[in-house]
Amino acid sequence: MIIMKNMIIYSIFTLCLIGCQKNDIQIHNGEDTSLAKLSGTLVVINYWADWCPPCLKEMPELVSFSNQNDDIKVYAYNFDQLEIEDLDPQIKRFGVDIPSIISYPGEIWSIESPLTLPATYFINEQGIVIKSLFKPQTADSLNEILLEVRGL
Repeated sequence: MIIMKNMIIYSIFTLCLIGCQKNDIQIHNGEDTSLAKLSGTLVVINYWADWCPPCLKEMPELVSFSNQNDDIKVYAYNFDQLEIEDLDPQIKRFGVDIPSIISYPGEIWSIESPLTLPATYFINEQGIVIKSLFKPQTADSLNEILLEVRGL
């Protein structure tokens, strides 16, 4: 009887831990997430800034790439780490029509702050950065890299 009671308590405790898993990655204009939830998913992070003309030119390409690849997660990250109230007008003004990650990617995936923008990182299903790009990309070039990292 005591063993059964302990198993029930242990099961309830385990379910509470699983159910209360913290979403430690804050996403603006999207659903907050966590590394555990992203496990098994290819992630692309693009660093951009409003003072970077190549970033602004690249943004529609990134949005197009994201729209073409529903099976991966594509996030924009504002290099200047703007507060949400300052970021919102820029998102609208520059057509950042993909979710914006608010949490600092460097702390999540050990990405060094890029020395040049735009910067795009491909992160594999195990959470490891596998490709770093430091120049403007097009939807076509991103799709080619996607095929490359998938081994196709």
